[in-house]
Amino acid sequence: MLNEPLEVTLKVTNVFEELRVSYLIGGSLASVLYGMIRSTQDSDIIAEMRPEHIQPFIAALKSEFLIDEDMIADALRHNSTFNIIHRKSMFKVDIFIPSPRPFLQSQMGRVQREIFHLGSDVAANFASAEDTILAKLEWYRMGGEVSERQWRDTTQCGCA
Repeated sequence: MLNEPLEVTLKVTNVFEELRVSYLIGGSLASVLYGMIRSTQDSDIIAEMRPEHIQPFIAALKSEFLIDEDMIADALRHNSTFNIIHRKSMFKVDIFIPSPRPFLQSQMGRVQREIFHLGSDVAANFASAEDTILAKLEWYRMGGEVSERQWRDTTQCGCA
């Protein structure tokens, strides 16, 4: 796949859209969208999944992704994260279940719909440029302010 990270991520976001789950793509994939070109080993999605979404989510993706139902249920119970891995490419998608923190909740109201041409037009919801920087700064702070990659993403992003 020429655009493997994006194409794999869009497989997941398409399912969220079919299930009417609010989501946004953040992290490095959003940083790349706003100007910081670098490779990424995974994609980050914030998704407001609920328990009733688990079975249809798994059914839609199980043929192409490694998925652990217990990990998903645990992430929903604890507002934490789970990941799924694309079988063919081994590309990982991290899915964050947002806690009721004001920043995470407000991000959902500022999503930016982006359209891509990958054989046909496809669209997905991304974190805004400003929220991408703020989230990277938050991860930098939570990591003890030692991650050169997180800091570089915020200072070299074409977002500002």
